[in-house]
Amino acid sequence: MKNKRFFLLGVIVLLSLFALWGCPKKSEVTTSPAAPRETAPAAEPERVPSRDEGAQKPSPNESMESAAAREAAAAAAAGMHPIYFDFDQSSIRNDARDVLNADAEWLKAHPKAKVRIEGNCDDRGTKEYNQALGQRRATSAKKYLVDMGISAKRISLVSYGKEKAVCREASEDCWQKNRRDDLIAVTE
Repeated sequence: MKNKRFFLLGVIVLLSLFALWGCPKKSEVTTSPAAPRETAPAAEPERVPSRDEGAQKPSPNESMESAAAREAAAAAAAGMHPIYFDFDQSSIRNDARDVLNADAEWLKAHPKAKVRIEGNCDDRGTKEYNQALGQRRATSAKKYLVDMGISAKRISLVSYGKEKAVCREASEDCWQKNRRDDLIAVTE
């Protein structure tokens, strides 16, 4: 009788562990669908005021390339700068370290600001591969900023893969411009 109780208790504990193990974990990393989604202005976080108060939001019929270029310019004016990567790499280059150090200092000087790191790739490779590579690039930049003392809670990630290109030519100069992480300063 005693053995049956222990056996039944063991089965219950084992089933409970499997149930807890199978529960989904909260993920801090997100990826975007094929194209960036348009959201209502009320749902989108407000940008940190920049030195260039004349910055305008892109119109609905404006091309994706010029919208991405305008967003990068607004981020740079707000104190955040993009970083660039080598082909098929997600490791932080030496020139990107200097940029991330400056971005970390800007974030330290603006403790209420948060940053969204957007991973991007050139148009070579499959959509799925570039989504994953953009995510790895964004994760590398986040790890660097966290190592510089920025709270991980202030950093969100998104991968656009090859969907948010700033240049569409088939040349190395153009591909280099697309292999980047855009750091976008936002407040809630």
